[in-house]
Amino acid sequence: MLSDRDRIFTNPYGFHDWRLAGARMRGDWDGTSELLARGRDWIINETRASGLRGREGAGFATGLKWLFTPKSSDRLPSYLVVNADDSEPGTCKDRKILRDNPHKLIEGCLLASFTIGAHACYIYIRGEFIQEAAHPQQAIDDAYGAGLIGRDACDSRWDFDLYLHRGAGAYIAREETVLLESLEGKKAMPRMKPPFPAAIGLYGCPTTVNNVETITVVPTILLCGAAWFAGFGRPNNSGTKIYSISGHVNRPCNVEEAMSIPLRELIDTYAAGVRGRWNNLLAVIPGGGSMPLVRKHLCNTLLMVFDTLSEPKSGLDTAAIVVMDRSMNLIAAIARLSAFFKRESCGQCTPCREGSGWVMRVVYRMVEGRADPDEINLMEQVTRQMEGHTICAFGDAAAWPVQGLIRHFRPLLLERIVAYQHEHQPPLAAE
Repeated sequence: MLSDRDRIFTNPYGFHDWRLAGARMRGDWDGTSELLARGRDWIINETRASGLRGREGAGFATGLKWLFTPKSSDRLPSYLVVNADDSEPGTCKDRKILRDNPHKLIEGCLLASFTIGAHACYIYIRGEFIQEAAHPQQAIDDAYGAGLIGRDACDSRWDFDLYLHRGAGAYIAREETVLLESLEGKKAMPRMKPPFPAAIGLYGCPTTVNNVETITVVPTILLCGAAWFAGFGRPNNSGTKIYSISGHVNRPCNVEEAMSIPLRELIDTYAAGVRGRWNNLLAVIPGGGSMPLVRKHLCNTLLMVFDTLSEPKSGLDTAAIVVMDRSMNLIAAIARLSAFFKRESCGQCTPCREGSGWVMRVVYRMVEGRADPDEINLMEQVTRQMEGHTICAFGDAAAWPVQGLIRHFRPLLLERIVAYQHEHQPPLAAE
């Protein structure tokens, strides 16, 4: 169990002052000038040595990602873009950072932007967020007033401007190239890659896109040292992580804990256990609505790391843990997720545009059992045609929840179909 002195987020539930005075009392902006004075190479080396990986998506190594951005250019500036869309079903970690720890995020933006040679940073925030946008904007204004950002930020001779941009609330914008298109005022659709944003990103310039949590932990890593951060978790899965636990638990919560913590320990310790105790557990979605669910027997020993979650064919992604007990209608739950992904598809790629709608309609028939047993295999085949055949990973996100349902609960689907057929069997003709 992580001790309080090792937690990076010192105001996780908003009980303390989130403004500049309160943030400074908790250690934010402490020694930032000295960190900047150590230079870009030192910051990158410390970040790489810490083992920090992106706190959403596939978990790409942060320090390595920063190396991809050109540090100098005769004609083009570089940009840092912070992805604060936070729109994965079940996820609510970034909004708490934005609302209750905005200065820690701003300090991280300065350090990361300096490292990649960017004089400007944009925080792209989800359109539905109100207080989550108001607090960072006030914090930005206060940081400008205190000379922490702006011209000669923190007396570092580095000019740095930070902008908060509100999106229109599209789930697809959590994909980095879609986010850049939206930031430029275009329709939220993914770009073909290559070229990657590190070469041609925002406004055609070198751009690095990082998640809110990823950027926010950087100042603490640099202050406490790479070895301190790498001391939590396991090799290649080190550091601390914010987990969002919701669903059929006794106490839904956001909590910061070490990587590699067992899933059962996380739920029992911080969410007060599964409703009706552990034996009442049916399945868990370990990384947000786009990840395949995992059955109870796998949850007993599952570790919250990027690597082992690939073994049960699921993923950590945003670490949004959705717990479902035996009262849950699993087929209806997956049907609702399918409807979400069908609605949020941008429509650019045919496999996603057509496949997500077709899958949704079939899954909703499966809820009633109004289907043929052969359609289970057909539905899985269609999801395989969606997976990996679209410009961005949205097709995968729409396919994986259905694949997880079929992989682990095929007998439930067959049982529902047989029951429906039995109920609607025509009466035998009288002799």
